[in-house]
Amino acid sequence: MKKAAFIVLGLAAGAAQAQTAVTIYGIVDAAIVGERGGNGTSPTTKVTSGAASASRFGFKGSEDLGNGLSAFFTLEGGSKIDTGAIDANGTIFNRQAFVGLKGDFGAVALGRQYTPWHLTLAAFDPFGTGYAGTSKNLFPDSGANIRTSNTITWKSTNLNGFDGEVAYSTGEQSDSSAGRQFGAALGYANGPLAVRLAYNSKNSDVAATATTPAVNHDLGRNTMLAATYRFPLFKLHAIYNVDKGYNSAPLWNSTNLHGVVPVASLDARDMLLGLSAPVGNGTVMFSTMHKDDRTGFNQDATSWGLGYLYNLSKRTGLYAAYAHIDNKNGAGYTVANNTEAGTGSTGYNLGIRHAF
Repeated sequence: MKKAAFIVLGLAAGAAQAQTAVTIYGIVDAAIVGERGGNGTSPTTKVTSGAASASRFGFKGSEDLGNGLSAFFTLEGGSKIDTGAIDANGTIFNRQAFVGLKGDFGAVALGRQYTPWHLTLAAFDPFGTGYAGTSKNLFPDSGANIRTSNTITWKSTNLNGFDGEVAYSTGEQSDSSAGRQFGAALGYANGPLAVRLAYNSKNSDVAATATTPAVNHDLGRNTMLAATYRFPLFKLHAIYNVDKGYNSAPLWNSTNLHGVVPVASLDARDMLLGLSAPVGNGTVMFSTMHKDDRTGFNQDATSWGLGYLYNLSKRTGLYAAYAHIDNKNGAGYTVANNTEAGTGSTGYNLGIRHAF
């Protein structure tokens, strides 16, 4: 009887193992970063974590619930390879933390998640929002434009090349509209062409308390149209983005580079044209961008970036990237990377990235 019981338990454990899958994953990325062009500062050379892809560790898994339904989760935290510290004090899974269900209806998830606007930018930027040439240099890809807490998302299945997603983040204040955020994206991909339209609406109001009055602002809105087209020898990338309203384009770095305090634009157009191409055992990345600030400050900027990722294997690569920004009328845009805002108008990365 004992032997039969052990056999039954073993079969049950095997069945559970077949239905459940948990993966430990991550990225370890470190680079030598050089920056110059800051206001009255000497050129800076340092070791930085996550210049190409933010260093991270995570757990993700799924369970087959039967009848085409499955449960899934992701817990992902960031780390600083240069110091060994967590990249956000007081948190563990600051990058992503969500749980959901997936089926014929698509996928619904609750928790801390990426915005549809950021996911679109990352997919269509030839630098993938990393390296010195990142779209973060001029596009408002920081803070709540990247990811939000207390978020409910729905992602559709793919239907004849079309797919969509919706995200809603609760502000969790006494005024139900204060602090909430809404985003959506609709995409189409077929053959060499991919196109995606993304939208983000951010409410930056603060509800009144017993001791402080309410703080009200107009909505901050971002609307992006992005496309890629794959030619035989390279892929062409194009992005057009409109920033409108309060906190629509927060400055990742408010450094005073030119004796004039930079001002976050409330009305701007962001444009990117770039390409990516396989060369040798790696990929060449290039883009040029322009920020058209339509406020009275007229703080425009133009930038370009060039990079190369050399693949030592499927999981390990060496990279080099360089970028430069021309700021106008006191604009203070700096050459960033995936993890840092940067301190100057010119920068380079020499690094290594390993995925596990």
